[in-house]
Parts: sequence; structure tokens; C-alpha cells
Amino acid sequence: MINSIPPVVPAGRMRALPQPEFELPGGLLLRPWAVRDVPALVESCLDPDIRHWNRPALLTPAEAEERIARWHARWHDEEAAIWAVAPATGGPAVGLIGIGDLDLAGGSGEILYWLLPAGRGRGAMVAATERVSRWAFEDLGLHRIRITHSVANPASCAIATKAGFPLEGTMRGALLHADGWHDEHLHARLRTDAPV
Repeated sequence: MINSIPPVVPAGRMRALPQPEFELPGGLLLRPWAVRDVPALVESCLDPDIRHWNRPALLTPAEAEERIARWHARWHDEEAAIWAVAPATGGPAVGLIGIGDLDLAGGSGEILYWLLPAGRGRGAMVAATERVSRWAFEDLGLHRIRITHSVANPASCAIATKAGFPLEGTMRGALLHADGWHDEHLHARLRTDAPV
């Protein structure tokens, strides 16, 4: 059967684009992850808040380097776009933001993010979410981007709301954390929504 609905984002569009860098307020930069960020990635897997809400596996430095290489490959394979949140003056990453679960044909993806303590409290993730969303809509051509998070995580809820992602509903028992099943909020923006 031939699909009569054309893809929202044609295959090959993302891999044809270089992964951009974006300046953020507060002297921060979104850039591709690099080998120099290995210690920050290893540290993120030990941070109690990141571990609780994002459930990462512990990584050795070698495994962290492999993961960074895999993120670069996932850009080329059009599966995900992952950025480091880092000081614009140089230095290791203080956070991560990306769009995963990409469905280019269907025009959707899901934003994911975390910050190490050194990156928290500056509004960096709201600005990063706004900027990555703008890129995903305007440059890549997605139609819908979602953010999901545990209802017990008010910080993620505040980021999503401030970045212009209205709450659409609650998904019951949607994600298993170390302390049991959590309901999750679902936030989303459409390319046609008014700018933030």
C-alpha cells in the first residue's frame, strides 16, 4: 500500500543540516556534546535529582564517551538532536537539552532536559527549551513537540509552562521511577501556536 500522506519533514532534511549552536541569556551556549564533557556526563548520572527524574544508568568515562558519540550518530540518523548547555566562554557542560523520539514523517518529537547544580537557578532551561523549540519548528519543520514529566516534579512543570507548552492532561501510571509508578503531565506546542 502506498501512503498518500507526504511526510511532514522529508527524510534527509535533518542530516543535511549541521547541528547549530545557540547563544542563551546568562552567558550560556547550546552546542553539540564533546569529549571534554565526559566528566559532566558522568557527574549527571550521580546527581540525586537527575537520577530520580531522568533515571540514567551510571556511566564510566569510557561509556560516557560512547554515549556522546552515539548522540552525534543519532543526529545523522535523524533519531534525536541533543545539545550540551555550557558556558559560552568554554568549559564543560552544565546541562542537557534535546529532542528525542523523533518522528519526522509524522512531524513530532519530545523535549528532554536536565541541569547539574552549577546550571540551576538562572532560568537557563526555559530559554533553552524556547530556543530548541523554535529551531525544531522553523528550521527542521516539526508540527508538534511535547514535554512529559512526573506530576511530582514541579520544576519541570514550571519550565514547560514558562516555555509556552500548555498542559494538555495527565497520563496515569505512565513511568516507573525508583519509588514506584508516577503519573505524568503532558505538555505540548504546535508550530501554529502563537510565539512565546
